[in-house]
Amino acid sequence: MKDSVYKSYDELPLFLNAKTVARVLGISPSGGYELMHQQDFPTLKIGNRIVVPKERFV
Repeated sequence: MKDSVYKSYDELPLFLNAKTVARVLGISPSGGYELMHQQDFPTLKIGNRIVVPKERFV
């Protein structure tokens, strides 16, 4: 397992993409993409992008 790059809630961006989710959780980038495509994961679709609001992620 990889270490998280982010050490506090305040360091996170307002919206997290799959790569950022993976960094926070200490998982592989492909694991982040897979997690964000789960039906019950709190994502938003903005155009072609899929993001997670920081408040919903935490």
